[in-house]
Amino acid sequence: MRIIFMGTPDFAVPTLDALVAAGHEVVCAYTQPPRPGGRRGKELTPTPVHCRAEELRIAVRHPASLKGAEEREAFAALGADVAVVAAYGLILPQAVLDAPKHGCLNVHGSLLPRWRGAAPVQRAILAGDEETGVGIMQMAAGLDTGPVRAEARVPIDRKSAGYLTEQLAELGAGLMVEVLADLPGHAPRPQAEDGATYAAKIDKAETRIDFAQDAGAVERQIRAFSPWPGAWCEIDGVRHKLLEAEIAEGSGAPGTAVDQRLAIACGSGAIRPVRLQRAGKPVMALEDFLRGTPVAEGTLVA
Repeated sequence: MRIIFMGTPDFAVPTLDALVAAGHEVVCAYTQPPRPGGRRGKELTPTPVHCRAEELRIAVRHPASLKGAEEREAFAALGADVAVVAAYGLILPQAVLDAPKHGCLNVHGSLLPRWRGAAPVQRAILAGDEETGVGIMQMAAGLDTGPVRAEARVPIDRKSAGYLTEQLAELGAGLMVEVLADLPGHAPRPQAEDGATYAAKIDKAETRIDFAQDAGAVERQIRAFSPWPGAWCEIDGVRHKLLEAEIAEGSGAPGTAVDQRLAIACGSGAIRPVRLQRAGKPVMALEDFLRGTPVAEGTLVA
């Protein structure tokens, strides 16, 4: 097929690679414009999709919006059979949705209609869902409301958002190739009318750990924000990200270290960091951290 690809973060790259490997003609890659980044936060940094598309010698476009007539006409002029979308980051106007022969197909990281929106992986973990998955959706007006052509399920277990996102990205890439190989055999199925939930974008205010929650909720909060943006707390007044934790024995006032190995009391139960990162320092295993920074029992972690 003649395909327009639309995506931005690392999650989208496996789908782009899979389309090329399957022999499709990717005529253009649309992505978000370069943003300030780099070590000093000033250099304009292209997106992961931008970088990969250039490596594959695919033309790249990064308009700030697709609402203008000129951008819509340029999109339509590509004469695509289908547009494949994976975490692009812009709402597509109806004229764009209608331009390709077979419309626009989206790789979405949840079991729709649960967790429509920007952060489905994180919200599934935070909510304590036992499973999630990835779906190939025929895009329509509305936020992730279109009919689903195929889906695959995976258990969440104790996976971090980072690991689960990588797993779903690979799964979604393969599923997209399957759907494109047999569109009639993957007829669009309307989403259920009930059970819809919205996966709001992550607000950094959510990432400060609330030890008043029970230990299970705190452990899920840590997994949901690992590796980015990182759930954090202050130990002896210094900010630390907790990137992995386990449920531990112990009880006490929420946010208090209850042993010499940094078990931290929660509203009920306790958690113990497994990997953590002091501000400005590399990620460390707990034992390595405690060798350099002993934390006394009774220390307040807030």
